[in-house]
Amino acid sequence: MSVEPYREITFDKEGDGPAGQPAALAALARQGVTDLVVFAHGWNSSPAGATRLCSDFFEPFPGLLAPGVEAGYAGVIWPSMMFTGEPVPDYRALVTVLPEKEPVLDRLTELLVTAPADEAAFAEFGALLRELTDVAAGEGGRAGAAGPREPVPEFLVADPVEVCALFTEALEADAVRREDLGRGDGQGSGHGSGPAEGFGEGFGEGLRRYWKGAREVLRQATYYVMKKRAGHVGEFGLGPLLGEVARAAPRLRVHLVGHSMGARLVAHALKGLPSGARPVASVTLLQGAFSHYAFADRLPHDSGRSGALRDLQNRVRGPVVACYSRHDTALGVFYPLASRLAGDSASLTRAAGLLGSDDPRWAAIGHDGVQAVPGTVVRPLATVLREGVPASGCVSVDTADVVRSHSDICRAELARVVVSAARTGR
Repeated sequence: MSVEPYREITFDKEGDGPAGQPAALAALARQGVTDLVVFAHGWNSSPAGATRLCSDFFEPFPGLLAPGVEAGYAGVIWPSMMFTGEPVPDYRALVTVLPEKEPVLDRLTELLVTAPADEAAFAEFGALLRELTDVAAGEGGRAGAAGPREPVPEFLVADPVEVCALFTEALEADAVRREDLGRGDGQGSGHGSGPAEGFGEGFGEGLRRYWKGAREVLRQATYYVMKKRAGHVGEFGLGPLLGEVARAAPRLRVHLVGHSMGARLVAHALKGLPSGARPVASVTLLQGAFSHYAFADRLPHDSGRSGALRDLQNRVRGPVVACYSRHDTALGVFYPLASRLAGDSASLTRAAGLLGSDDPRWAAIGHDGVQAVPGTVVRPLATVLREGVPASGCVSVDTADVVRSHSDICRAELARVVVSAARTGR
């Protein structure tokens, strides 16, 4: 580990962890620690990989702290999986976080490898996805077993061929967009949203071509599982734990940092804090994989609804900082597509018409920052590094100058943002 003192906070998928964790963290305060930086990883294939990420992320911190600040560090290790800017190549890796689904994953992998060109194979693929995510299709294709607070994504209960075709279109359109950006001529390729040149090699024609989209559909299905898991671990694991730490060490200032789904986890920890407990002095969300309307009192497109974390920024003594980057394809293209296909947000047909659009309803906070919260401050990274993070409220920081992909977070500049939000810098 690159820093000391360092502790690990471990949770299982239910948000349960070893009984001694709160005491171990509170003991840091008795050793002179004034500020505890807690980092929650996003998608990782193993606990060891998560620990390495914590070490890499924390490495710049000691050289950034002001005299007199005694910092401690903690990594939240929770059962998640890889989710990069490209489709996951090794689906067997999913067994590490969904071991009870191994037979299902074996068959899904076989279908993706063999890519049968018949509708029955796609029907089986759809049924296996529902089994993987514990979703049942009821009458009329409506959700049957997703729980009262989580809408079932439409892509899990809609026609599998249509869904895979839709995601294939998205992949092709994104390939064209990347080609245009790579040329940098600003003229466009002339292909519109059709297939990129050479796309489909190895997949053949007709139905076989749609297995390319099926890979992304599987990735989005596991995203749905991890989304529920991250929120649950935050609210029922980390939040109550921080409440216990606050009772035992009331002067300890806690600074929460989360990446991707880990950002969702630490944000939902605010919901799980005991009433009256305010141990959290700052929150920094790095490429957060949850709605940019999460903290909104009212949704711009539906004034009768609020964000899932409405007003919870007020439980933080300092700022809530959302770092975002337009270079994050995972959040900029496929997150909103999957969100459009969730429950009552949009039908499959409407989503198909929205491919490539800038409709803001389903964007991620890691794509364009906090939205629909009055008083939110928006700053480019260079300004924040020069002038610091505002002392309170919601702050959106455009980090596109240094963050070039979804997982590109081990940057000294981002460490400086965290330290500035925490008011612990030189």
